[in-house]
Amino acid sequence: MTGYIARDKLTDTLRSHRNTPEIKVLTGVRRCGKSTLLEHYAQSLLDDGVPASNIFTRRFDSFDTPIGYSATDLHADLMQATQESRPGPFYVFLDEIQDVPGWEEVVRRLHSRDDTDVYITGSNARLLSGELATHLTGRYITIPVYPLSFDEYQRHHRAQGTTDSTDQLFSKYMMFGGMPGLFATGQPDQDKATEILTSIYESIVMKDVAGRYGIRDIATLEKLSRYLFSTSGNLFSVNKVANTLTSAGANASYATVDNQISALERSFIVYSAQQERMRGKELLRPQRKFYPVDNGFRNLATGFNGSDRGAQLEGIVFMELQRRGYDVTIGSLPDGEIDFIAKRGNNKQYIQVTLNMTEEQTRERELDPLRRLGDAFPRTVLTLDWHSEGMTDEGIHITNVMDWLCS
Repeated sequence: MTGYIARDKLTDTLRSHRNTPEIKVLTGVRRCGKSTLLEHYAQSLLDDGVPASNIFTRRFDSFDTPIGYSATDLHADLMQATQESRPGPFYVFLDEIQDVPGWEEVVRRLHSRDDTDVYITGSNARLLSGELATHLTGRYITIPVYPLSFDEYQRHHRAQGTTDSTDQLFSKYMMFGGMPGLFATGQPDQDKATEILTSIYESIVMKDVAGRYGIRDIATLEKLSRYLFSTSGNLFSVNKVANTLTSAGANASYATVDNQISALERSFIVYSAQQERMRGKELLRPQRKFYPVDNGFRNLATGFNGSDRGAQLEGIVFMELQRRGYDVTIGSLPDGEIDFIAKRGNNKQYIQVTLNMTEEQTRERELDPLRRLGDAFPRTVLTLDWHSEGMTDEGIHITNVMDWLCS
């Protein structure tokens, strides 16, 4: 497939669920690669010998879909396709399904049909909050899709024949991010990245945030989103965000900011991590850190000025933990902070993120909170510094972040 960026882990996940009864629900921010992933997977089914008549594909955000296309139209098209199919499994791919009113009932009926394998995608968390969740509890699996990881990004550019070093590739990834559309014609320069990311950002804000949630104050929404992007890695309360925007001239009440942040999160363009008290009484009003789904959006908001690279690195690590399926919180100590507490089942790890460990003051600042932990879960400092790798006497791992991202 021309221009296809291999995403082996996601493809393997889809293959592992082939012909299982659960509906496969791919969720993620618009333009992160869900459609291309489904297209590639459908092609692999044809390569495996599945007849074309047994693969039904619809992409509902494309120009080819008639305006006003409804659940009734979808049901009629599916009925005709099943009648024309050959014996054997029937595969259904419904891309950006949230754009079809009443789609839940069609999918519910598909689930009850024998020998039918259903895959749907959506760019909004409300995808699973309606009838589908009500009628199909336990009968679907969610497969999150994110922009390219650094591992995917590097593998793609190596396959394209780049001679850049790992450090050079990571510097570009850190600046422009991993939205797949950036790399259709090679590595973008700043002007091209600005053009593409602006188009993606505006599409998300207008369709998946403002349009989906009926937000009319677009000016405040844009100020809020760009503020969250450009200050990612800082602790905030909703009140503080509202006060800051109000002082900058925006119409930003607590309710407005709270509702708009919720809409941004449900559209998968912003993620958050809440404070967790490590010692003493539980926090009465825990604050949160916000991170854009992709570093390119952060740098778009700051004009690609390269500021606060430490916060950029932190955002990359946070989103990688999301990819790996961790629940992430911020560790709060009376006199310090642990950047990330990552939990997945019975597994837990503590992570600090810093640009380098060469200065003794920085080294102590990052290591001291980890030394004071009272349990035996893994403790890691991730850094761009190649020279500080190893393990301290206390068992704290110091690891180059590029190695960790590709491990």
